[in-house]
Amino acid sequence: MARRPALLVLDLINELVHPDGKYAEDGFCRAVAERGVLERAATAIERARLAGIPVIYVVVGFSLGYTDWPASSELFASARDGDRVVLGTWGTQVHDALKPAEGEPIVEKRRVSPFYGTHLDVLLRNLDVNTLLLTGVTTDLVILSTARDGHDRDYHVEVLEDATATDTREAHEAALALIARTATVSSVDQALPA
Repeated sequence: MARRPALLVLDLINELVHPDGKYAEDGFCRAVAERGVLERAATAIERARLAGIPVIYVVVGFSLGYTDWPASSELFASARDGDRVVLGTWGTQVHDALKPAEGEPIVEKRRVSPFYGTHLDVLLRNLDVNTLLLTGVTTDLVILSTARDGHDRDYHVEVLEDATATDTREAHEAALALIARTATVSSVDQALPA
């Protein structure tokens, strides 16, 4: 079967990866900078566009007033407490280094997995995609969830390891070990050669 990929740019939003983001002190911004994730993601986006590969952005956030916020989630507890990741604000915009081009879809999610409660799967099927190329943060949460959920929806999944990060190197490596059980761990250059 011919490879028909889409590049998913996952949660590379200001709140998580910009130095002025409310989660900057949690280690994500530092890890993204140290690993060169924004630069590598930008390269992946540029190469995908040149090759005619769809680029799809996924952003996490909640409605103003947090009516769609999961009250039982320890992970998302700080969002409401800190007035963070409100959709439509600067915090949930994709980082300026990776701005979506006109017409590129942006999928809003309210949970870790970009498939949960969104139209992502329908979008991918309509684009006749069978392979997901993943970049973004965090490796141990959204990347892992997307890889597993994509696998279970019969997509081939490739994680562009050098364009992903989480708050600690240990969590990043542990997530990659789990991801490798159901997906291919590659790099920007391997998945999207110049």
